[in-house]
Amino acid sequence: QVQLVESGGGLVQAGGSLRLSCTASGRTFNRYAMGWFRQAPGKEREFVAVDGWIADITYYADSVKGRFTISRDNAKNTVYLQMNSLKPEDTAVYYCAASPSLGVVTGMNQYNYWGQGTQVTVSS
Repeated sequence: QVQLVESGGGLVQAGGSLRLSCTASGRTFNRYAMGWFRQAPGKEREFVAVDGWIADITYYADSVKGRFTISRDNAKNTVYLQMNSLKPEDTAVYYCAASPSLGVVTGMNQYNYWGQGTQVTVSS
């Protein structure tokens, strides 16, 4: 079992930055791909970024590429999402998730564990 707890959400003006954190329980954190997803009001949950556990590969949705950076600290069982140059369309509840799959994992159904989500609101 893996339990995930997100933090770091909040209200920020367009152009600003936030860093989300997701801390996992369990001793096998370094054998999970860690992903971030988001869900805006009235929209489906969508993939944002993933940090794979093999070769620390990362992959981003086109909408956030160049603005967001995912990273992980295995010693702290924590994955981060640094979000820069935020736009109002980035407003959503952000979820972290863990997947035992190898490589780039972008599908929701590939993730076994989910956090409760943290709200990010970007004002114009």
